[in-house]
Amino acid sequence: MENNEYFKSALSNWCDMLENNTANLSRKYDSTKVKCGLRNSDGTGVLAGLTRVGQVHGYILYEDDKMPDDGVLSYRGIDVRDIINACKKEGRYGYEEASYLLLFGKLPNSQELEDFKNLMSELRPLPYNFREDVIMKSPSTDIMNKLSRCVLTTYSYDESPDATDLYNLMRQSMLLVARVPTMAAYCYQAKAHYYDGKSLYIHNPQKGLSAAENFLYMIRPDNKFTELEAEVLDTAFVLHAEHGGGNNSAFTTRVLSSSGTDTYSAISAAIGSLKGPKHGGANRKVMGMIEDFKANITDINDRDQIAKHIEKLLNKESYDKSGLVYGMGHAIYTRSDPRAVYLKQQAEQLAEATGNMKEFKLYSLIEELTPEIFARLKNDKPMCANVDLYSGFVYKCLNIPEELYTPLFAIARMPGWCAHRIEEVMYGKKIIRPAYKSICKRVPYVPMEERE
Repeated sequence: MENNEYFKSALSNWCDMLENNTANLSRKYDSTKVKCGLRNSDGTGVLAGLTRVGQVHGYILYEDDKMPDDGVLSYRGIDVRDIINACKKEGRYGYEEASYLLLFGKLPNSQELEDFKNLMSELRPLPYNFREDVIMKSPSTDIMNKLSRCVLTTYSYDESPDATDLYNLMRQSMLLVARVPTMAAYCYQAKAHYYDGKSLYIHNPQKGLSAAENFLYMIRPDNKFTELEAEVLDTAFVLHAEHGGGNNSAFTTRVLSSSGTDTYSAISAAIGSLKGPKHGGANRKVMGMIEDFKANITDINDRDQIAKHIEKLLNKESYDKSGLVYGMGHAIYTRSDPRAVYLKQQAEQLAEATGNMKEFKLYSLIEELTPEIFARLKNDKPMCANVDLYSGFVYKCLNIPEELYTPLFAIARMPGWCAHRIEEVMYGKKIIRPAYKSICKRVPYVPMEERE
């Protein structure tokens, strides 16, 4: 039907009509008190709720002025950098500890952490025939869409999918934290086989491995990975595990949860939100942008050539002509994004180990040059690199396929989403329902015989 010429012509005409009827809508935002994007005029977010899950600090409000400050990300009040540094010092992986902290609200003692890791290992395998019936029989070219469908389908395998008591919410949360990495690995293998013509490798999750180790084990044909690769991926998981209640996907989780819907519907929607190129999908946009740099300049470490190409990006003359330099700027962080700071260190370490220092320098120069060029061409608001600038490069150095970059973000964010869902269900009480002002004028109904 969609290839029918009459259908295409009619649809095109209807779209033109709708576009003409709504053309002035965007201009109306400037003349009303609408807070577009739920943002205040100074760029801060509209206060919509309270949370104990995570905090994102990027500026200081002083006498109604927004003052730049170093970025800090904390989970349940604990600086994420302290979690990573402690785990590195003690020679252990940190994602399981961060997940426990986010879900249960406290740091686990050694026995609690061991019990939690053992339970995660037991929960990682998917339900009987789920892999064959849900993933292999209907593979998708887009792993995020397929992952969303897998989470939603899990509802049918749950004996108590709709209950919203704390015990059931926590049970479902732990299942998702454990199983979504397995789902993502199988979704990738199905896509690689059925769409890319590669051999099909199906590896069962292994007990005793961390989440990062297991994921690398399951996506590699030979199951092999280095200790450095697992450590870096674990750090990326910790850094992506939570980012406050106001980011688009966490807020999506809260909006759906406030309606009383089930866990799988809420988390499936959050995955759909994260897929967007303005959110978690930005790491893939960064990689595309980097290829655009390589295709249009002769020396990827030449400051002048890089600066001129950044100008082209900002002037909507190159790449996707969006006017954006992907990986630069953030809604909250001003001076620095602590996640980007940490990932940059990991990126440099990996670049040295894998012979990618020239490309790493390109990323560093983009981070250095973009703020001053943006200030000259646009405005002088503070701008720093965000987590997406370096995450894709880190995954590239880990030899992880690009189609898994955003799913890795979803895997890591699962405990944060679930913690926000639990908090919203237990304490939110009211359905989230912002207002939209109608700007339609009243018009009379026109009888059929009098219409043009």
